[in-house]
Amino acid sequence: MNLKQKCAKAAIAYITDDTIIGLGGGSTIGYLIDFIKEEKLNVKVVTPSLKTKHLCVKQGLNVLPTSAVEEIDVAFDGCDEVDEKLHALKSGGGIHTQEKLIAHMAKEYILLVDDSKVVSELTYKHPVVLEILQDSLAYVRKKVGEMSGKAEVRSSSAKDGYTVTDYGNFLVDVWFEAGQDSVQLEKLLKEIPGVLDISLFTTVVSKALVASEVGIHEISKRD
Repeated sequence: MNLKQKCAKAAIAYITDDTIIGLGGGSTIGYLIDFIKEEKLNVKVVTPSLKTKHLCVKQGLNVLPTSAVEEIDVAFDGCDEVDEKLHALKSGGGIHTQEKLIAHMAKEYILLVDDSKVVSELTYKHPVVLEILQDSLAYVRKKVGEMSGKAEVRSSSAKDGYTVTDYGNFLVDVWFEAGQDSVQLEKLLKEIPGVLDISLFTTVVSKALVASEVGIHEISKRD
């Protein structure tokens, strides 16, 4: 098994029958879905990812609409970086607003990563992504600039114009220098009018399962 498969396999130990689980996006989550099917676990799934939803349906898993669920027993997701304080940064998928909702709904929110994603503190080599109201674009750019961030509105080569989320909003990639106070940065960015949520997760991660060539290591709040 590769590292992503090993990490997904380890996550099975945190899932019990007759529970509701949250699943994010990415290839590690895809492997986890395969293992859930293999272990014949009876679970219901909530996911913000259309690809994950299709994989679950293909494997015969019951997918619930997020709007119909009050609480999730455990949720799993990936990230671009996570540090030793369990501050995490996600940038790729553009579904972080829904992912953060699911993280808050979950009793436990667990990140599945390999050891290349773990750092002593976030490096900000990836952008912080803001989902914003379209009308707030110029104002958000101004406020981010005042925080020494470099903002780029996300676009796609597959479609003319800016990338639009499922809810009709823009995504803004904001680049910051290393050495940020991540908790304060999340707070300040979320306070900007027009910002719905951001891809910096500093308060909701319960633990991270880290796969390396020597095995699985768990980082938790108590470490």
